[in-house]
Amino acid sequence: MSGIILTTINARYVHAALGLRYLRANMGELRNQTRIREFVLGDRPADIAEKLLADRPRLIGFGVYIWNVEETTRLIAIIKRVAPEVVVVIGGPEVSYETDEQRICALADYVVTGWGDITFPQLCAEIMAGRAPAQKVHAGVQPKLAEIALPYAEYTDEDIARRFIYVEASRGCPFKCEFCLSALDKTAWPFEQERFLAELKALYDRGARHFRFVDRTFNLKVAASLAILDFFLERLSDDLFIHFELIPDHLPEKLKAAILRFPQGRLHFEVGIQTWDEAVQARISRKQDNALAEANLRWLREESPALIHVDLIAGLPGEDLATFGRGFDRLYALKPHEIQVGILKRLRGAPIDRHTAGHAMRYSPDAPYVVLATDALSFNDVQRIVRFARYWDLIGNSGRFHRALPLLLAAAPFDRFMQFTDWLYGRTAKTHEFALEKLCGLLHDFLRENGVDAAVVVEAVAGDYEASGAKGRLPFMKSGTRPEPQPGARGKLRQTRHVHT
Repeated sequence: MSGIILTTINARYVHAALGLRYLRANMGELRNQTRIREFVLGDRPADIAEKLLADRPRLIGFGVYIWNVEETTRLIAIIKRVAPEVVVVIGGPEVSYETDEQRICALADYVVTGWGDITFPQLCAEIMAGRAPAQKVHAGVQPKLAEIALPYAEYTDEDIARRFIYVEASRGCPFKCEFCLSALDKTAWPFEQERFLAELKALYDRGARHFRFVDRTFNLKVAASLAILDFFLERLSDDLFIHFELIPDHLPEKLKAAILRFPQGRLHFEVGIQTWDEAVQARISRKQDNALAEANLRWLREESPALIHVDLIAGLPGEDLATFGRGFDRLYALKPHEIQVGILKRLRGAPIDRHTAGHAMRYSPDAPYVVLATDALSFNDVQRIVRFARYWDLIGNSGRFHRALPLLLAAAPFDRFMQFTDWLYGRTAKTHEFALEKLCGLLHDFLRENGVDAAVVVEAVAGDYEASGAKGRLPFMKSGTRPEPQPGARGKLRQTRHVHT
């Protein structure tokens, strides 16, 4: 009998849950009685329940997020039917607000809202000692960061060898963007630097080479940013890969100088632009110097060795298809390696909800609560953007179409790709399960139907196909010498296909 199990359903196996590791690290005397069990979307709830109950736990703690709440609800419902004696405690951002409205909260025995590092272990100690509290909902106490045991020793050797290692140098965010739960934070709180760097060193010495920082504002305090970059510069290796989220309009010269010291492809920066429209920015309390953000993105793309991933959000209150399209074109002109076109989600507790009535924001009733329509975007508009985002990920972000993409987006990129989106959906009626060969054939057909010279199309699409490492021959391909595969074309990470571009 294991006593306590900490579990969650991750989006994919490579995503190791940092939150569960924080909880186990802070369990105190109960740590040795506590196990971590992780599953992935696609696992059957009944199968997960069987595996969890095989350990005969007394208590199971579930990490609940917007991407797994539906599956976790079904899982807990099964557990409470077949093993009602098992105490179920839930926590995480999805159940930290609107607890009275959620079936999963009704099913659980206890709910921990907000920070769980200290509150969850205290609750477990009471339950395991036979002093189960009558109160169901427990508001998480926010301790000083120095009082929290760090989680990094909880990563197993298998985690280090096969999964992304998530770390955080700080918590919280000083900005108030209303679509984000971090808008509720008062500020950002840094972990003590020497302590954090010592943990990074221990992970590195164990073989970790893929680090993903979850800090919302990695470059907020440049001195701290420089210390972390210096740490990795002293340990450069061919397999090192570091992911950070950057504030787009804060890139001082000292930080630029440090970035320039890295080889190409080691740094991956996720930059949240979200919207270029100043009226929309003001409406959602987003402070951003657009001119400076644009200049910084241009520098990052043209002069730095970093891979650049930039986020845009469709469906923000008051933004219509035309203004979103202009924002996409402005961003595309800067040539980031990836543009993530996201659809607004109504996160429980996020201040964006204050615009629901005024802008006729209609959201899906089911997770992930994506916007379905607004006063500026019809349901059909949103559906088209959803398809646009999916196809853009397949073609624009995949790193496979360096030759063909410029032909497709020769003028008015957003309008042109939306035209392709409508054509592709009309031709196939699907957005998933496109084999590379099929996608190349469709891209060839669209370009030819829209007047691009046949020889130019064949050279571009066939060149991209062959450079990806594919060995087959497409119907429109002529015999000839295959080009060398792109560097990283068969690499583990999609981002590696963008190196040297």
